[in-house]
Amino acid sequence: MPTRVLLLALGAALTWPTLASAQIYVWRDAGGTLVLSDQQPAGESVTYAVPNAPAFRVTRPTTSGAAHEPFEPLLQEYAARHGLRPGLVRAIIQVESGFDPGATSPKGAMGLMQLMPATALALGVRRPYDPTENIRGGTAYLRQLLDRYDGDEVLALAAYNAGSGTVDRYGGQVPPYRETRDYVRKVGSAEVEVGLVDAPRPGKRTVYKSLDIIDGEPVVRYSTERPESGAYQIVDP
Repeated sequence: MPTRVLLLALGAALTWPTLASAQIYVWRDAGGTLVLSDQQPAGESVTYAVPNAPAFRVTRPTTSGAAHEPFEPLLQEYAARHGLRPGLVRAIIQVESGFDPGATSPKGAMGLMQLMPATALALGVRRPYDPTENIRGGTAYLRQLLDRYDGDEVLALAAYNAGSGTVDRYGGQVPPYRETRDYVRKVGSAEVEVGLVDAPRPGKRTVYKSLDIIDGEPVVRYSTERPESGAYQIVDP
């Protein structure tokens, strides 16, 4: 729905309660933000920010492809660092948060890439609503999932949504959950529908994977530049 239509719908829903039969539903999410939808809420709903109306959210994406532009330098930097397709990262952010860095899900997932608190902590993300930290952590997490599932984007996306433990429990297959299967489909189509497809690359990049020890803990790093010292592996992006 366009922003103007949403605001008119809100006014109608709040001012004339007898119009409830028009199937415009209004409620507040976990963060106290008003949510508008033409579908009756049934449990938890994925919501998206409304452009130019920060006090409202809707249950259908309303952002345009240009929404990613302010975050494009960060997206490109961390996608390259972890050997990821920028288009895949863009699509995940579109589906997860609609490019709203302040987004919070009913389950507590935070920021652009919707990091859960435990995941953010494990990734060293202290300010999950900061775009730089969020994209850094989200892309690192996505790289971990791709490595776990031998580069299979479908399984990595399923694990991003439902957790790697759930994917493993179903024998390394996409779990039979409607939410997860819809998520994989939405991310796959977002690159086309929202104009987030990567431009063709003239050549294949080489991505280097190395292991550093920081404060006694192993830290995996990815880079398009070959490490100056130490052992490394070449990753197929």
